[in-house]
Amino acid sequence: MSLRAAALLAFVLAWPLQPLDDAARGWLLAHRQAGLDAPMRQISKGARPFLIVLAGVGLVSGVAGRAAVLEAVAALVPVNLIVEGLKWTVGRPRPDGDTRRKNSAFPSSHAANAVAVAWVVARRWPRSAIPCGLLAALVAFSRMYLDRHWFSDVAGAALIGVGGALAGGWMVQRWLPSALPPRQSPPEIP
Repeated sequence: MSLRAAALLAFVLAWPLQPLDDAARGWLLAHRQAGLDAPMRQISKGARPFLIVLAGVGLVSGVAGRAAVLEAVAALVPVNLIVEGLKWTVGRPRPDGDTRRKNSAFPSSHAANAVAVAWVVARRWPRSAIPCGLLAALVAFSRMYLDRHWFSDVAGAALIGVGGALAGGWMVQRWLPSALPPRQSPPEIP
């Protein structure tokens, strides 16, 4: 085992946020309602098909919609590469006991993808920021509610999602500026 791998393993085993994760999980399990299980599963499962529908709408809704889809794709590729690389490297067991390395808990891909897309859409259409943020938060919450992720899994994923969205926007502006809608100049003050 390399020194880097040993240091990473030691950090994960002594995870400093574990008491916070345990407290959040305990609270959620104590307040879990049987009637919410099915809707929460639907929110978790429905996130990916919703993204596909959203992309389809974006592609047919003009230059701004196509630019948003391009930025989302530019964000989601690195986000998912980072998430999957971290899952394999960290190998953190899920709170429900699942220990399969390829399906490890840290970070949550659902939360990272939801936050990245919400950030891209909200940046393109600022009035959508609150609904997009709430939807991304609901996806992240559903993962904790269903006991598939720890709080720190979704918090870390949110940071990765924001970083991916910012990187995606930068990449599109840098390398494909012609794909973006023309900038509106502010109205002149008389």
